[in-house]
Amino acid sequence: MTAAATNLYLSVDQVALRYNVSKDSIWRWKRKGDFPAPVKLGGTTTRWRLADIEQWEVELACGFVASLSFEPDALMGR
Repeated sequence: MTAAATNLYLSVDQVALRYNVSKDSIWRWKRKGDFPAPVKLGGTTTRWRLADIEQWEVELACGFVASLSFEPDALMGR
């Protein structure tokens, strides 16, 4: 992650576009605790730190890979 990425903030529209989902889906994920919390920048301005989203993506991918079980014999048809 670059220094620039740590300072980038995304709107709910940008986050929804990133995952090709609705804005309601983003808010639902956040309410369920399945998604990083946004940052209040004042007033009604809410943004997500790109660095937080990227970290969540890494953790999600690592969790998926860890959940896979590879059995070498099964892969070799034994």
